Amino acid sequence: MWLQKLSVLNFKNYSEAELVFSNTVNAFTGNNGAGKTNLLDAIHYLSLCKSYFNPIDSQQIRQGQDLFMIQGTFKKEDADDVIYCGLKRNQKKKFKRNKKEYQRLADHIGLFPLVIISPNDISLIIEGSEERRKFIDNVISQTDSHYLDELINYNRNLINRNALLRQMAVSGQYDPTLMEIYDQQLVISGNKIFNKRKLFMEEFTKIFNKHYRYLTEDAERVELIYDSPLFQDDFSTLLIRNLERDRILERTSGGVHKDELNFSIHGMALKKFGSQGQQKSFLIALKLAQYTFLHQQKGFEPLLLLDDIFDKLDDARTTKLMKMVSEKDFGQIFITDTSRDRIENIFNKLDVPITIFNIVSGEISEE
Repeated sequence: MWLQKLSVLNFKNYSEAELVFSNTVNAFTGNNGAGKTNLLDAIHYLSLCKSYFNPIDSQQIRQGQDLFMIQGTFKKEDADDVIYCGLKRNQKKKFKRNKKEYQRLADHIGLFPLVIISPNDISLIIEGSEERRKFIDNVISQTDSHYLDELINYNRNLINRNALLRQMAVSGQYDPTLMEIYDQQLVISGNKIFNKRKLFMEEFTKIFNKHYRYLTEDAERVELIYDSPLFQDDFSTLLIRNLERDRILERTSGGVHKDELNFSIHGMALKKFGSQGQQKSFLIALKLAQYTFLHQQKGFEPLLLLDDIFDKLDDARTTKLMKMVSEKDFGQIFITDTSRDRIENIFNKLDVPITIFNIVSGEISEE
């Protein structure tokens, strides 16, 4: 699978642009703020129906305009799929495949898998557990549509249960029948999510360790550990035992929405004791493991987007990374960098063909 064409209209800092890509390596070069990353985000929209960098769709519309449009042509096994995403201010986002509009965006997830490595990924390390759960959910959802449905069900039931807890706090009336119904619904989805996360992490951790050892030449000992309250307690028992606490807090204090993914280096928290280079190597290994897992599950190569990848990586790790992603296990790649010379030198040494687009203030030229 690869992206052959991309068109954007009034998207971020682009008034209008159309690009034709190679099926190997494509690079966007230019100064900071020119709009290189915005093109990666347009590609992310086509694959995952949303921005990687900003959850508010209306803020992607170019200033002073009323709508944005993104369209791309994917080639997969001699077939072409034209994907369209459009949004008018104060209207619902439209998403189409071959001119047929999706009734549920969830039905698109996983058809055109994608992995992005970006400086924003540091949030996986420094932010709260929600970011790490999102990472797990993103990977599994691209390979298992039923998992995404269970997530939607779980979150809806969690909202309902929390609303009931707040209502009971205000009224002082306890409704055990309704609480039991919400508990049962939460447990059904929660157990499915937990089991799928557990199985996923068993396989994913092996892949991650392999990539990290390669990048660092086995110089450091790191760990990636999935933790969940459901390892200690049956979910139904957990909800019953925590009920009085939940009534005081007015929210559900235990469940898979509290799952955690712990990162460590030499037995200590990566967030506190890892250098910037070690943290970046960890994140890159995490994303490369995501790529490998998706490749294995889907049977074809996902798109790989590398945003400002050379920052805080030494030359040795940069060379190993570029050599890895240029080999046969990887497909189409998109890279942003401020230095055209650096990009050219790296891929010339690897003898890998590359198409370079130079970006200046939202204007694109292919050289």
